[in-house]
Amino acid sequence: MKLREIFNLAIEVGIAHDPRGEEEVEKQLEKKRKAYDDLKPEEKEFFDVETLDNPYSDTRLLAGDPDTEIRGLLAGIDMETQEIVLADRLREKGETIDLVLAHHPEGKALAALANVMAMQADIWEKYGVPINIGDDLIGERMTEVRRNLMPINHNRAVDAAKLLGFAFMNSHTPCDNLVTGFVQSYLDEKKPEALGDIVKALKEVPEYKDAALNNAGPAILVGDASKRPGKIIVDMTGGTEGPEAAMEQLADAGVGTIVGMHFSEKLRKKAQENHLNIIVAGHISSDAIGMNLFLDKLEQNGVNVITTSGLVRVKRS
Repeated sequence: MKLREIFNLAIEVGIAHDPRGEEEVEKQLEKKRKAYDDLKPEEKEFFDVETLDNPYSDTRLLAGDPDTEIRGLLAGIDMETQEIVLADRLREKGETIDLVLAHHPEGKALAALANVMAMQADIWEKYGVPINIGDDLIGERMTEVRRNLMPINHNRAVDAAKLLGFAFMNSHTPCDNLVTGFVQSYLDEKKPEALGDIVKALKEVPEYKDAALNNAGPAILVGDASKRPGKIIVDMTGGTEGPEAAMEQLADAGVGTIVGMHFSEKLRKKAQENHLNIIVAGHISSDAIGMNLFLDKLEQNGVNVITTSGLVRVKRS
């Protein structure tokens, strides 16, 4: 596959599995295009034109010629300078590595991470949170995340990839969309009757089982094993963790249990105050599921895959 084909596939897969639905994603893209058309010429110079067709600002082709033929790649959750040097060392030892594929964003994808968070309000609306409240809550959190990202040296890994001659890209929200749909469908099918049943079911998934064997498996953060879960939602996409105030709104909307990748202490306490059960499935292990589902598609197209940086390879097709 050519590099551009791999990147385009990531975007296509992300849209196809977006919890908002493809129609809503296209509606948001149309708004972005109209906003661009209304800009003055001097303003267009600094507009991120890729966002006119790519709804995931945290997923980017960061280095390399888009027409490069990708025969093999090194993939992982966090692919930074040390992993890129590792890729170069593996290449010296005879491995075919044309692309370094990260899950977590680097470069301009990291700088724009906050922009994808707006989708959380649309997801909450599907569970009964009024969109005006969701927009207000996520807007404040997006501003906070944007401020926190400002001091970061975003391009370190990108520069390393360029110097060592690797194509470099990441797939963040598209893979998070994949794992969200996968785990939600899995739990819906299992129909767990208690929080302990949810943890038990998750540990049957290979990536979560591996994490559990390494002391990082699924766990109950709020609630206890015997409690009934009520309405279960899987919250694993939308850039990064949302605001703690969303816990109250989701509880009021009738959500009983949230299964997610990770939860801050502030968010955990807010959930507890609102009698909302919280289960942490695992961050890196959840990311691994999303990446594995994407890597399956690449291997089907003849791309050789090597994994590192927390990504335990599990093939499902």
